[in-house]
Amino acid sequence: MWRKNFDSVLSRSSEGLDPDKWIRPYGGINAQPVLMEARKLKTEDEIALLDHAAAIVDAVYERIYELLRPGVREHEIVAEAMKVLFELGSEHVEAINAVSGDRCNPHPHVFSDRLIRPGDQAFFDIIHSFMGYRTCYYRTFNVGYATPAQLDAYKQCRQWLDDAIDRVRPGETTDKIAEVWPTAEQIGMKDERAAFGLQFGHGLGVGLYEAPMISRLHSFTDPVELEVGMVFALETYCAASDGRSAARIEEEVIVTPTGPQVITRFPAEELLVTGRTYVRGADFVHHEREGSAQPDNGRPAASDREPARA
Repeated sequence: MWRKNFDSVLSRSSEGLDPDKWIRPYGGINAQPVLMEARKLKTEDEIALLDHAAAIVDAVYERIYELLRPGVREHEIVAEAMKVLFELGSEHVEAINAVSGDRCNPHPHVFSDRLIRPGDQAFFDIIHSFMGYRTCYYRTFNVGYATPAQLDAYKQCRQWLDDAIDRVRPGETTDKIAEVWPTAEQIGMKDERAAFGLQFGHGLGVGLYEAPMISRLHSFTDPVELEVGMVFALETYCAASDGRSAARIEEEVIVTPTGPQVITRFPAEELLVTGRTYVRGADFVHHEREGSAQPDNGRPAASDREPARA
């Protein structure tokens, strides 16, 4: 579908895409600049495919929320996520990151056989393609309960992301998005090269990294103007003050004439807590004093056992 833009891009070669610069010394032609330019703006059909690819991941996160419990291993979550992806039409799963507990900080990009435990913070990234169009889609959860340090990290991570999304509009430039993110020093890194990828934006399409690319490393010296039809992911990361936990959130955004449209819909405005089925002895005393009946199995009613939002 990006080929629809190809001829129009070639016709603009005199406006910055100089064909002489594509010729390599050995006689070949470097087509990368013209292809990247053609893929920068998405057609309605391409946006529909990107939206559906994200919808598949919405469903995967619903399943992860159900499964994430003490005693489950990271690789088991990955296996189930991959199963749901293929059942719903994914044609290729490039990567599923599953990171929990003390593996959250510093940030790796792989899963392991680590056992999930109560109090763990855990984040996931699902990268797959539907009819050639990609996703890059992080979510963070807590297991059983959340500590103040974990909540603070999530709130800060979400704020950095929301501040970036708020600046998405036609005519804005990528340096204005990057400037809302913390400096490398503010997040404990030695320089922006070391921090690259933690607060980040990248175009999505038939490639995982298309235009525009957004970071504090390069966007101040090479800003790009946002245009209607661009689709890109914005992702942020915040380590917790406990030295082991961290939050990672990512949203996929379309640049529309009126501003940003987020197509990643699994809830992420607040930190969600999974697996909360614990019952306090005090709850039984409370029910007894109130004269409320207990289920035959002696456990609280289902409404009292729903996983809680932190």
